[in-house]
Amino acid sequence: MSETRYREILKNGVWTQNTGFVALLGLCPLLATSNSVVNGLGLGLATTLVLLMSNVAISLIRNLVRPEVRIPVFVLVIACVVTAVELVMHAFLPGLYTVLGIFIPLIVTNCCVIGRAEAFAFKHGAAKSAVDGIATGLGFTLALVLLGALREILGQGTLFGQAELLFGEAGKGLTLHLIGDYRGFLLAVLPPGAFLGLGCLIAVKNVLDARAKRRARPVAAVAGPQQASA
Repeated sequence: MSETRYREILKNGVWTQNTGFVALLGLCPLLATSNSVVNGLGLGLATTLVLLMSNVAISLIRNLVRPEVRIPVFVLVIACVVTAVELVMHAFLPGLYTVLGIFIPLIVTNCCVIGRAEAFAFKHGAAKSAVDGIATGLGFTLALVLLGALREILGQGTLFGQAELLFGEAGKGLTLHLIGDYRGFLLAVLPPGAFLGLGCLIAVKNVLDARAKRRARPVAAVAGPQQASA
């Protein structure tokens, strides 16, 4: 696969086909855990690691698995990877593990994980599958972090609150108090606020994509006559 193709996979996973903003997969953990940047970043990194490891594992065994039983095999592989990640988080990040709770083991049922196994890892080699897993995970992490930042700022007036859950003692100094004497906006931290925040972020992404397309049209129009004259 060429370098351009790798760049295309990264772009699709992170932005063009973003799991949270375009494909709208994994909305349950996306909406439930995105009440702060730290929670979103923690779950996003865990999901990225699961995507990377499961994609590579499924790619390596794809020629040994009959198509008729591929889905049960996918679930088994993903469940093993999630269990390993869960045990590591429980051992080294107990605070964050407690906060995220059931949503760590529920990564097994995340549609984006099994979706990439079916759509990509089962059809491509290990290197390509690894890049796809990282790109998809980073896209999901981006959605979690942006939504978490929006809800945390509006709901609590802070950013990177309780960062010590993810970064240990060094994270205690990372909390930013953006609004002094802020009493908070309750709707932002409640489930309806997650839906409203996600809708706003999707709208912003659509606006940015539309502007990018408009800027690309003049370039294509100029390139067309030049190629014709050549």
